[in-house]
Amino acid sequence: MRQAVLTAPGTIVYQDVPEPAAGPGEALLRIKRIGICGSDVHAYHGRHPFMLYPKVQGHEFCAIVEAVGEGVEGVAVGAKATARPQLTCGACAPCRRGDYHICDNLKVFGFQTDGVGQDLFVVAADKLVPLPDEFTFEQGAFVEPAAVAVHATTRAGNMAGKNVVVLGAGPIGNLVAQMCRARGANVLVTDLSDDRLRVAKKCAIPAVSNAATEPLAEASKRVFDEEGFDVAFECAGAEAAVSDAVAHVSKGGTIVVVAVFHEKPPMDLAVIGDRELDLIGTLMYRHRDYEEAVRRIGAGQIITKPLESRHFPFDQWPDAYPYIAAQGARTMKVFIDL
Repeated sequence: MRQAVLTAPGTIVYQDVPEPAAGPGEALLRIKRIGICGSDVHAYHGRHPFMLYPKVQGHEFCAIVEAVGEGVEGVAVGAKATARPQLTCGACAPCRRGDYHICDNLKVFGFQTDGVGQDLFVVAADKLVPLPDEFTFEQGAFVEPAAVAVHATTRAGNMAGKNVVVLGAGPIGNLVAQMCRARGANVLVTDLSDDRLRVAKKCAIPAVSNAATEPLAEASKRVFDEEGFDVAFECAGAEAAVSDAVAHVSKGGTIVVVAVFHEKPPMDLAVIGDRELDLIGTLMYRHRDYEEAVRRIGAGQIITKPLESRHFPFDQWPDAYPYIAAQGARTMKVFIDL
């Protein structure tokens, strides 16, 4: 069985390993698509703060159920599926209160434990998320980042009728914006890339702004008039975006930090205190977020087709990262095909 290992920053090594088998309570998956995430890119370039090498990458994926182990029920062999890429301890305080996604001993596929970058992969059946037959493999691979958006938007509370700014129009920012719209918010998306803003429009987010040419205060006034915005989602991972959010969100407003920062940006805590802002972190998702992501994609409330950029065969995975670097903001989601 083929397996791709990120042995060190910038180095992917292929090896042939024995095929795994599903044990009791497990499912064996034949991997079909792997989406490359911004976190994967950071890990490849040695800039992910929590990456451990060597590791098999891959946590956004779609697969076919190849076999199930003893005791597994309700999982059909041959069905499409994906799975939560989280290993949790079940014993720490967050796990005991149901917040297993922030487990004290959390390990994530492709970062602290091996991911799905191989032909066959075994996963605990309770992490499995069945997919509709009509889903494309690409839609299945989009469930993971869509679940990030589902969870992040729930962290902001009820957004119906609220004015929301999403800072950053990459894949995660795009999906967060779509989920804000689905939850009834009025949404403005900002980015430095006209290419990504055009994709946002294709995903039914009409209010966009290029932050390089239109300051956030002006964009907010143009879209929301004097009301301003109540909630900001920082999806760019940039100091300037955080500063903009703090400076311009309405008093008593909410800032949700979604992006993974590989550097530590300064934060104006005096302004946060003076304006009584809520600064909220968000990490990954719970199982119900995955299930909602599947429903939202299936209902057309999350549109994924415009985010598909390019496919690379499994044996050309190392070529995908230079491509992403060269394309920059002109690319959205790149897939590895098995």
